[in-house]
Amino acid sequence: MKIKLLLSLALLCGASMIYAQSTNCSRFYPMDEGTSFEYTSYNKKGKTEGKSSYKVTSVENDGDTTVATMDISFEDQKGKKVYDTNYSFSCTGNMVTVDYESLVPQQMLTQYEDMEMEITGTDIELPNDLGVGQELEDANVTLKMNMGGISMNTTVDMVNRKVEKKENVTTPAGTFECFVIYSENQSKVMMAKSNFPSRVWLAEGVGMVKQETYKKNGDLMSSTELTKFSK
Repeated sequence: MKIKLLLSLALLCGASMIYAQSTNCSRFYPMDEGTSFEYTSYNKKGKTEGKSSYKVTSVENDGDTTVATMDISFEDQKGKKVYDTNYSFSCTGNMVTVDYESLVPQQMLTQYEDMEMEITGTDIELPNDLGVGQELEDANVTLKMNMGGISMNTTVDMVNRKVEKKENVTTPAGTFECFVIYSENQSKVMMAKSNFPSRVWLAEGVGMVKQETYKKNGDLMSSTELTKFSK
């Protein structure tokens, strides 16, 4: 269960933070070394569940491709660190991508280092020329583990990605005009399946401003908001 949660969180965060890239490539985020973000997560009742801090540690250019690394730290509602990880991004021309392998937290890999492990998937993509009604490519990550002859496969698919609309959103960090991107996050662990719709609010020049995850019936499960931004 913990594995599925971490993979789902990783894929969602990767999809959200793909909007954070170098100004050489992306119109959506002023991404330079030292740029930092803070996001606060809430449960369905609006109670704080934790915070995540993001910081760009390196941005390198190689021809027409820009590669960036972002360090990420997750804390629970008591301020206890849950885990640290980092993501690798690349940007070429009109497309920003994130490597699916970097979506799996390093702490998770360390925790299960005694198991045989294989990670497969497809990179998450986001074009610069977003428009209302636009459909985006699916993404997924699969983790196969084997220990003592016992195997367990965990898969998280991000499907039905599309740009729904534009609207203004207010968070503790300010008020922003955003694209609203909808997706469905389908997970499978062994025979257990789940499907959680999600929306991300994305502002040009700022990045992800807000994210919500819902139950299958549309009821809110959790949300995340941009609470600090510094560059």
